[in-house]
Amino acid sequence: MKKLEIKHPDKAINTGAYSSGVLVGDLLFVSGQGPLDLATGDVKHGTIEEETLLTLSHIQKIVEAAGGTIDDIVKCTVHLEDINEFDRYDAVYGSFFTGIRPARTTVQSVLSDGIKIEIDAIARINSANV
Repeated sequence: MKKLEIKHPDKAINTGAYSSGVLVGDLLFVSGQGPLDLATGDVKHGTIEEETLLTLSHIQKIVEAAGGTIDDIVKCTVHLEDINEFDRYDAVYGSFFTGIRPARTTVQSVLSDGIKIEIDAIARINSANV
């Protein structure tokens, strides 16, 4: 099956040896996203709420670049720098997704550059939209 690279529409710099998204058939695999300024590559440090919202907006843009919407996301894996911030992150995450929310795993992880959150996602994209 053919693989198609999906790029973040705002990403102007190289942030590593990975694709923002890979579309295979009707499945889109979104690489771990964090609170970055994609014009400069700099981390945008903020509260867990601010970093969660920015990270989710990056995922949304990649899914939309593949022809989908946030409603097409079926699974997220979330890495938190501090699991004690779960409730605050969860409130933002819960307000971002409406209707049937994606299946999700949330774990505490050691993250680079002092970021508080990293999220990857899998979405099912309607091939008629691609």
